[in-house]
Amino acid sequence: MKSSRKRLVLGLLLLSLSLTGCGYNDLQGLDEETNAAWSEVLNQYQRRADLIPNLVATVKGYAAHEKETLEGVTQARSQATGITLTPEALKDPSVFQKFQEAQQGLSSALSRLMVVVEKYPDLKANENFRDLQSQLEGTENRITVARKRYIDKVAEFNKGVRFFPTNLTAKYLLGLEVKPSFTVADEKAVSTPPEVKF
Repeated sequence: MKSSRKRLVLGLLLLSLSLTGCGYNDLQGLDEETNAAWSEVLNQYQRRADLIPNLVATVKGYAAHEKETLEGVTQARSQATGITLTPEALKDPSVFQKFQEAQQGLSSALSRLMVVVEKYPDLKANENFRDLQSQLEGTENRITVARKRYIDKVAEFNKGVRFFPTNLTAKYLLGLEVKPSFTVADEKAVSTPPEVKF
């Protein structure tokens, strides 16, 4: 009887020692890292939004009759900057989806603006426009890098929230749930190679 009691105590001691790896601090750290990564994504989107009025004003001087395209870019920028997505709001997938759609709408509007620019060789040669276009291209690259970092941090965080035993700490002690990540808006368009005509 004494031997079985010692085994039980030893078993409980081993169990309690294994529970010290519950992941509380790891989950807290991952949550902060995902929030920081998200802040960088927002920072880059804001940089792009700040560049757009200057780009539109420069193009407007050359392509005044392209009013519809210019208004489309302005409207898309307004929609994209009108949605504020805080780390707390990231918990709502529908809000995250609206934010992502607004940013994709802005990217699409900027693509249409660049098509308009191709019609105006003088505009493409303009130093101010070239500088703005270069800054915008750099910002798009920064957005891509920031989104990638966020996606990586979310994947790491979500593993902690879903894997045992940290999932118990996440659910019952911290009340954490998986965070949404970026997705492709139109998977068919991505999987179809673009048609190039000369």
